Amino acid sequence: MKLPSKVKIVDVGPRDGLQNEKSPVPADIKIGLVHRLQDAGLTEIEVTSFVSPKWVPQMADNAEVMAGIQRKPGVRYSVLTPNMKGFEAALASRPDEIVVFGAASEAFSQRNINCSIEESIERFAPVVEAAKANNIFVRGAISCAVGCPYEGEVAPERVELVARLMKQIGVQHIGVADTIGVGTPVKVQRAMEAALKHYGIDDISGHFHDTYGQALGNTLATLEMGVWQYDTSSAGLGGCPYAKGATGNVATEDVVYMLHGMGIETGIDLDKLIDAGKYISDFLQRKPNSRASTAILNKRAQ
Repeated sequence: MKLPSKVKIVDVGPRDGLQNEKSPVPADIKIGLVHRLQDAGLTEIEVTSFVSPKWVPQMADNAEVMAGIQRKPGVRYSVLTPNMKGFEAALASRPDEIVVFGAASEAFSQRNINCSIEESIERFAPVVEAAKANNIFVRGAISCAVGCPYEGEVAPERVELVARLMKQIGVQHIGVADTIGVGTPVKVQRAMEAALKHYGIDDISGHFHDTYGQALGNTLATLEMGVWQYDTSSAGLGGCPYAKGATGNVATEDVVYMLHGMGIETGIDLDKLIDAGKYISDFLQRKPNSRASTAILNKRAQ
């Protein structure tokens, strides 16, 4: 079994983690989180999304947040752009990368954006083209890659379809996302294999939610396939809107602790990462949703 010697982590806490928070998080707190993450050694940070503030009010300060970041050389700052309007708004904030997303579930696509999977990807074609014309890297995400809140289990063939369509419109990197955290190792491996039919191992990543406590197992199962890039969220920020009271994104701290314990390099300082997660958790007035963070903070307090 040959495991990767290094892993690249994309921290999605500032965007995916905070977007569902009911109370507004001020721009300066979001900027503070980004600064702490980059100081901890993260080189990929998903900062915000350029979506309608009507749908995601938490991200209404997107331009302010992007303008307030003290950019660090070697760090890539990405933003979510769901359509051409979002991309045009994002352009002024000089993102290094944009993220587009399509669901592997037909029901999810219809419920969320009122169109089929094929139609949803077609809408991204001009966004991808415009990004590339502006030398902006394009990352795609396949949401509901193993399960959907409306139609249950999602077949690997659906993942392959979305990967093929994303490849056709020029998306450079694809993330296989278990959006509701129902995946288990073998199911996640099958979804990953489906995406690997159209993308090389260096152009694919895992995005696993921990709703059922499976995210670390799913990470390990895909590491064994050679996958070496993952989306995670500091302090486990980000609830799962489809499973009441359930956790959402896997905590960056837990993934980093596991990887370091396996002798896999991440370039991340775990102590500084825990400080970043504590910073945002303190603001939100709750404990970090990370086992590793809890254990290390308890040790520090002794």
